[in-house]
Amino acid sequence: MEEVGIQYWVTFLNGVAGCEHSHEHAVNSAKIFNQLKPMLVGTGGLTLFPGTPLLEEAERGEFTPLTEKEMLEELRTFVENLTCDCKFITHHTIAANLSGPDFLKRKPQILSTLDGIIRHGDMDALETIRTNKRTL
Repeated sequence: MEEVGIQYWVTFLNGVAGCEHSHEHAVNSAKIFNQLKPMLVGTGGLTLFPGTPLLEEAERGEFTPLTEKEMLEELRTFVENLTCDCKFITHHTIAANLSGPDFLKRKPQILSTLDGIIRHGDMDALETIRTNKRTL
């Protein structure tokens, strides 16, 4: 698509690999995105909605969802490994605005913000926000 001038974006779904594969999901997704060189990288966090197969798997113990802190740690790992220069948009439950252009210039600031939230953020409040979501 780059060869013919088509701009595109890709999305990292934070949390979709569960606890068992979180780190690999973040690192490998970043590697693929770096190879693709999209004009925009978006991120969103997995929310398990009632009536969905993945929530049913979690209730049966077949899928272990990430905690809010683990979601942030996975997002941080993804950002740390992302090296393509792009616009970056995240739709996470955190209030910090990590979105904007010039990802590589802003990457140290994004990582610093994530580090602060991981260490000092109110995970209960973030979990409440995610739990109260009714739609994407």
